Amino acid sequence: MRVPLKLALWQCAPAPLDVPGNLERLEAAAREAASAGAQLLVCPEMFITGYAIGASAVQALAQAADGAWADAMAGIAQRHQVAVVYGYPERGADGRVYNAAQWIDASGRRCLNYRKAYLFGDLDRSQFSAEAQSARTFDFHGWKIGMLICYDVEFPEATRALALAGADLIAVPTANMKEYDFVARSLVPVRAYENQLFVAYANFTGPEGALHYGGLSVVAGPDGATLAQAGREEALVFATLNDERLTAARNAAQHVRDLKALYNPPT
Repeated sequence: MRVPLKLALWQCAPAPLDVPGNLERLEAAAREAASAGAQLLVCPEMFITGYAIGASAVQALAQAADGAWADAMAGIAQRHQVAVVYGYPERGADGRVYNAAQWIDASGRRCLNYRKAYLFGDLDRSQFSAEAQSARTFDFHGWKIGMLICYDVEFPEATRALALAGADLIAVPTANMKEYDFVARSLVPVRAYENQLFVAYANFTGPEGALHYGGLSVVAGPDGATLAQAGREEALVFATLNDERLTAARNAAQHVRDLKALYNPPT
């Protein structure tokens, strides 16, 4: 039985290149989220450094998944007893730099590090290497968790792969622009419905260089319902996920179960 899971999406303005300032802001957001009873705080894509910072800055700032930023995040998570999902530029053991997001639980443990598979536009491709699509999951308070980053969720194959791996919740750090509001308003709830799982989509808001992020961070349920959605302003958005909604949706719509039966017939 999955226990109710209260999560917070942090919709904030980017602060490019201000790593110390971003860590301070995250400390305050984690404190506020935890005081409201959240067990999880999801931050936007590339939160630590900013997203539209250019290839040279990305190369100069990138860190390993177990580097100083991970230690700082572990400290924040432990101090406030809340899990944190944050985006950052990761330097892999192969020397390449990836657009990554990491989940650190309230004990400070690194649970999952995910690298973006689908790079969006010239900016993304000039700054990062792509990682092959994966469908890794882990258990969190009885929930099976997966992660994607921004553009990944727009590819049905990525979400479906996690659904087939048993995911109950997909956390999606995002840096999406105002001209793509359709994704937050319509596509994310559809992804949640067609895969019978929850999707938590945390976006930036406001300008960063030539980009203008659209906000509208959203938590969508497995029945396609919007459980919580921000506007354009900076905000912490809260939603509580429960097993009853998940089970009811999976009993009513059987897409994933039917696919599993189709591709894994009984012997």
